[in-house]
Amino acid sequence: MSFPVRKSLFVGIAGMSLVGTVTGCAPSAQAPVAPSSASSTGAAAGGAPIAGTGASSPAGSDYKDGTYSADGNYVSPNGTETVGVELTLSGGAVSGVNITQHPSNPNTRKFQGEFAGGIAAQIVGKKLDELNVSKVAGSSLTSGGFNQAVEKIKSEAR
Repeated sequence: MSFPVRKSLFVGIAGMSLVGTVTGCAPSAQAPVAPSSASSTGAAAGGAPIAGTGASSPAGSDYKDGTYSADGNYVSPNGTETVGVELTLSGGAVSGVNITQHPSNPNTRKFQGEFAGGIAAQIVGKKLDELNVSKVAGSSLTSGGFNQAVEKIKSEAR
């Protein structure tokens, strides 16, 4: 009679352990990560600003305020990878960032997730022209795709 209770208790504890593990790996609230199968940007192809954004920025800024998105590519040992980047600009500076993962395998998922969890701390508050990341939270290759996407965003935000 006690066997079903133990089995239920084990399944419950194992499930809670899995939830704790997954929750512990989540990126920070400052850099939310969209599911890899869908983009959360809502932007038009080519990095166009999201509808309702792209307002004029204060004098002295080369970029229009708004939210912009673009994809960047980089080469990993597993081949060409893609990472989606959404930046919100205010006064020519980054006020928000969102990374959309497009992993082709578990290793890429791991590194893009680490990158997404650490990028906000490195770029929020910086001027768009100052962005050029090389390594974020142990992920160095994802930075190449990020920097490529930033260049596309610069073109769109002018």
